[in-house]
Amino acid sequence: MEYISTRGGAGAVDFEGALFSGYAPDGGLFMPQRIPSLDRDALRRWSSLSYPELVKELCSLFVPAELVPRNALSELIDKAFSRFRHKNVVHLSRLKDGLNILELWHGVTYAFKDLSLSCTGQFLQYFLEKRQKHVNILVGTSGDTGSSAIESVRGQKNLDIFVLLPKGLCTQIQELQMTTVIEDNVHVFAAHGNSDEIDEPIKELFADVDFAGKYNVMSLNSVNWSRIMVQIAHYFYAYFQCAPSLDTTQLPMVEIVVPTGGGGNITAGCIAQKMGLPIRLVTVVNSNDIIHRTVQHGDFSLAQSVKATLASAMDIQEPYNVERILWLLSGSDGRLIKTLMEQFSISKRLKLPEDLHRKLSETLGSCSASDQDIVGAMRRCWEENQYLLCPHSAVAAHYHYSQPHSLLCLSFLSSIPRCCLAPASAAKFQDAILRAGLAPQIPPDISALTAMETRSTPLARGQDWAQVLRGRIEAVTQRW
Repeated sequence: MEYISTRGGAGAVDFEGALFSGYAPDGGLFMPQRIPSLDRDALRRWSSLSYPELVKELCSLFVPAELVPRNALSELIDKAFSRFRHKNVVHLSRLKDGLNILELWHGVTYAFKDLSLSCTGQFLQYFLEKRQKHVNILVGTSGDTGSSAIESVRGQKNLDIFVLLPKGLCTQIQELQMTTVIEDNVHVFAAHGNSDEIDEPIKELFADVDFAGKYNVMSLNSVNWSRIMVQIAHYFYAYFQCAPSLDTTQLPMVEIVVPTGGGGNITAGCIAQKMGLPIRLVTVVNSNDIIHRTVQHGDFSLAQSVKATLASAMDIQEPYNVERILWLLSGSDGRLIKTLMEQFSISKRLKLPEDLHRKLSETLGSCSASDQDIVGAMRRCWEENQYLLCPHSAVAAHYHYSQPHSLLCLSFLSSIPRCCLAPASAAKFQDAILRAGLAPQIPPDISALTAMETRSTPLARGQDWAQVLRGRIEAVTQRW
């Protein structure tokens, strides 16, 4: 299994090469050269597996045993999930009116990113110890990525992590989960800008190939293939939990609703679909609706500005993983994707070719939700189930509540189950819970954050953020 750039201008790399990369050298994103295909018998065999077992099976398709022997891969994944609070790692809550919520947030930071990042952290450490190498991890976060990335590597001797957060635009809890980690290898920067603005210095450093190579700079954002790979398991687990029976002549369909920011999770869903999983995908966004406009109208263009919403981790205007989805749907046409992405990079506006837009709209449904819609879904879910949704999960629930109780699939003459992915615990979003007129339920470990020591470096508007990062990375690396 080799990995190639979505833009076709970089040489193929193995899993280790993709793991330790950010963007490909030509500015694209790494994807598997071949997507494995699963037949009905394989799906039936997998249907009784636990979530960790599904992760192991899926990773074994993308990580050759010559690089990571199967017993070592299994041990790394078991270690990654050892700190999760739920015995099943993830959990499906079956609520009224057919609302199925797949809780992906039982990790240390109460966010779905703990699932992929805990595994990625283990993969990194495996290769770093083997190669006696040190790396510098550079991460921009709109909310949950930073804390999950920090927890996946905190205290590890072979790496340092540099996290940029948008000051005042994360929730207090999200920010504290980053700034209260006092470890020698953790460096947090509080930038006075939005999520898209903090991505700019990160892109600049990765574009400086000499600097990135000299200082072993890599990314743990969802540009990193490893995160996408682990997230494919969400869709198989959701399908097996919600499909009525796999004993029919034609396997049943399940609709999976995916709250979407940077697009990594929905990309994993598209790959699962391409592997043969019979799912219908719906990408749901907040008022920052570029993905919704792209699916509906082929309009991949920036709005005038990022809108601050209750679902703050999805306040993103440039969902970079859309490039991976377009590459998949184009038949791996790197030349086309390079042309489209370079056009978007210059003008920040892109009208998809008609054929590509048709394939996208056949692959994905889409919906956008206002803050009012989010609050309404949170209230209704509580009133009907005494179940608190985070505002991101509420975007998915809003879609569910706006649909008929079940979809009628004419070819099967049966109802299609629907599963909404829940990316975070409501405990992290107290202001949104209060805005909905509900009472927050705060776990003791989250309450304790407010009394802990914090540490971060401010980045003011007008400062050269890329230069500040360069200086810190150079200083840290001198210790080695």
